Amino acid sequence: MNYTSPLALSDQQLTIAELKQQLAFLSQHQITSFQQNVPVSDLVFERSFYFDQLLSRLWRFFEFEKLSKTTLIAVGGYGRSELHPLSDIDILILSNDSPSDSFCQKVSAFVTLLWDLKLEVGHSVRSLNECIEIGKSDLTVATNLQESRYICGDKEFAHKLKLSIHSDSFWPSDAFYQAKIDEQKKRHSRYHDTTYNLEPDIKSSPGGLRDIHTLSWIARRHFGATSLLEMSQAGFLTDAEYRELLECQEFLWRVRFALHIELKRYDNRLTFGHQPQVAERLGFIGEGNRGVERMMKEFYRTLRRVAELNSMLLKIFDEAIIHQGEQEKAIIINEDFQRRGRLIEARKPALFQARPDTILDMFLLIANDSTIEGVAPPTMRQLRTARRRLNRFLCEIPEARDKFIRLTQHPNALHKAFSVMHRLGVLSAYLPQWSQIVGQMQFDLFHAYTVDEHSMRLLNHINTFSNPENRQKHPICCEVYPKINKKELLIIAAIFHDIAKGRGGDHSELGAIDAYEFCIHHGLSKPEANLVSWLVKSHLLMSVTAQRRDIYDPDVITEFAKQVRDEERLDYLVCLTVADISATNPDLWNSWKRSLIADLYNATQRALRRGLENPPDMRDRIRHNQHMASAQLRAEGFTQWQVEDLWRRFKADYFLRHTHQQITWHASNLLQHKNKEESLILISKNATRGGTEIFIYSKDQAHLFATVAAELDRRSITIYDAQIMSSKDGYAVDTFMVLDQNDDPIDEDRQQRLIDQLYAVELETQETHIKTRRPPRQLQHFTVKTRMEFLPTKTGKRTLMEFVALDTPGLLATVGATFARLGVNLHAAKITTIGERAEDLFILTSDVGGRLDEDKQDELKAALIENVDNLIN
Repeated sequence: MNYTSPLALSDQQLTIAELKQQLAFLSQHQITSFQQNVPVSDLVFERSFYFDQLLSRLWRFFEFEKLSKTTLIAVGGYGRSELHPLSDIDILILSNDSPSDSFCQKVSAFVTLLWDLKLEVGHSVRSLNECIEIGKSDLTVATNLQESRYICGDKEFAHKLKLSIHSDSFWPSDAFYQAKIDEQKKRHSRYHDTTYNLEPDIKSSPGGLRDIHTLSWIARRHFGATSLLEMSQAGFLTDAEYRELLECQEFLWRVRFALHIELKRYDNRLTFGHQPQVAERLGFIGEGNRGVERMMKEFYRTLRRVAELNSMLLKIFDEAIIHQGEQEKAIIINEDFQRRGRLIEARKPALFQARPDTILDMFLLIANDSTIEGVAPPTMRQLRTARRRLNRFLCEIPEARDKFIRLTQHPNALHKAFSVMHRLGVLSAYLPQWSQIVGQMQFDLFHAYTVDEHSMRLLNHINTFSNPENRQKHPICCEVYPKINKKELLIIAAIFHDIAKGRGGDHSELGAIDAYEFCIHHGLSKPEANLVSWLVKSHLLMSVTAQRRDIYDPDVITEFAKQVRDEERLDYLVCLTVADISATNPDLWNSWKRSLIADLYNATQRALRRGLENPPDMRDRIRHNQHMASAQLRAEGFTQWQVEDLWRRFKADYFLRHTHQQITWHASNLLQHKNKEESLILISKNATRGGTEIFIYSKDQAHLFATVAAELDRRSITIYDAQIMSSKDGYAVDTFMVLDQNDDPIDEDRQQRLIDQLYAVELETQETHIKTRRPPRQLQHFTVKTRMEFLPTKTGKRTLMEFVALDTPGLLATVGATFARLGVNLHAAKITTIGERAEDLFILTSDVGGRLDEDKQDELKAALIENVDNLIN
């Protein structure tokens, strides 16, 4: 049923029930129109016009027109006549300086009715003087007032407000311009200064609708242009740019309108949970995630176009507003380019079209000159035109290939050139494979960015390794990277490491082939091409080995060293690995991962220098740890006899898998422990291997690991590593390496409370009671098939089980309880969380010792799948 114009409703029809029904008719009409591909601009303006009528009708109903100097004004987005289904309806009720009691009662009844209709109304009641005074001190209020639009009431009073707002004394245009630039910078920083977040905000992300609004606000304040059309008529936008901005706005409006149809509460975030429904409403369909991928690529392409136009136009506004149209003197660089202020300019109007390889020349000059901070607007326009008219990729031009390699060799290219090349679409114009990953989605909680943005951030992180100030955060890379002779090989590997994502198949192997061909095509030697290709193919090797293998097992180190082969490859690989982890999302690199990578790097370096044919003698390591710990304990006042008497209770594996510092700490407290039959819980005061160590001494029992895991999970503490051991006389000597919810070591002021909580769960109980926390919101939109793989070991005495599942609260406790119920002994656990996925390694033996036979493996596999499914569902 079609809705009725509110102006046609009688006073008797102005009830909450009737008005709610009319609003429902409007919403259904708009949804149907949207599905029939009615232009979204028509729907946005239609909705605004409807509320103009509704508010005017209610204004008359409450008899506001009988009051002089009282006006109803739309502000903000509503002032622009732009209303999406869940947009706020922002209104200003303009009154005289001393409103009467009857006026205040009318306003209260008016606004209460709107709230009763479940409308999101933002309202203010102000006098003309209050509007001006508040607007002068509050940028947001000033901006909203600038977009004010008369709805009904005293027209003359509304006209006075408009004259006051547009006077020079209200907000000088230069101050307004600078305030809006600062505001945009702060907003962009909240989104990591990128358009390519995987769950972007349609309105506020860089390149979003707010960037278009910013252009309109500045143009309106300084030039009096009230629309994009007037900006183009004033010469600030070309006709093509005007059409492009309008096209981008229309697409973003369609995405936002579709999102608002799906939501019940106002939001502009395009989350994983809503992307499929929005894509379907917009007609992006395909198997699996193909529809979402297609929509998001178009979405990111639109954001990039808006961001590019925003950057270019703001530079034009800067020249007109701040410099009042006066240009700085041009300084000639060469026959093709000049510098004007901090911007580089092409000296010929069609330079890039005539000689496309000069595009690379411009970025070499940017890398060379520290005073150049950007590209001048006319040159940006020329670049945009040339980029779109290219009939081949730049890498097919021999002169361009030579210049690209020179860029990879330039010491300032990572800092100055590559990010600008990506932002201006030059990398896509240069390399066909790169153009395919622009806006390529990654459907997981592990990555925060699209494939191209992640790769650019990887390059930026590599650049930080040359700065000694980052040594504490990246000690190995800051030492290794400056010594790498051919840094360009690492840069090329970084560009190609994820370039095959989205094609199907193993992206590492496909990317390695592309990287090798690129190197040969660009004149690199075969050994150099082989190194780059190996880095791309193996870029996950070090991360996987460090986080999902027992790197304190000599066999693991030997196998890893065999794949690396020499120290040169190890140095390249560690830099690529650390940059890759750091660029995945802002919170992924932490002290624990730094410790793991450092331990693996150092152990592999020692193995390579010693020679892989000379494996270390484990008995030597045990004797070394015992000797160092014994000396420290004697220095603390314990006798050699006391130390040896304690250590006779421990198995050799204990001394192999702990450092001498850990052994000293455990022994010192155990020797002071008065009753050896009572449990002892210790928490390290200082970070150990990047985390906090929890040491538990207790009578050994099957459910100990599961009980501890359940309690730590309840406290939002994550186990990253565990050594589960028993003494010869039946006591558990378990070590858990943990981090808090922020991936930091446990604060010292929290440690005693945590010890008390662990004592309180009765560690010697025979069953584990798993109380789970509510899963995070994002997990609801992901499914991970529970699976496990049993890996062979060199000795065959133990079973290694790789376990993959959805990382839901209570998972580790459930796994531990399953081991206990089936009589499977756990000796060590390596816990890895990759976004929504848990990818863990467990070292197991049967209840009688030795590896699990096939029947036991099958039984364990079936039980784990059933128990984890019950936990998730």
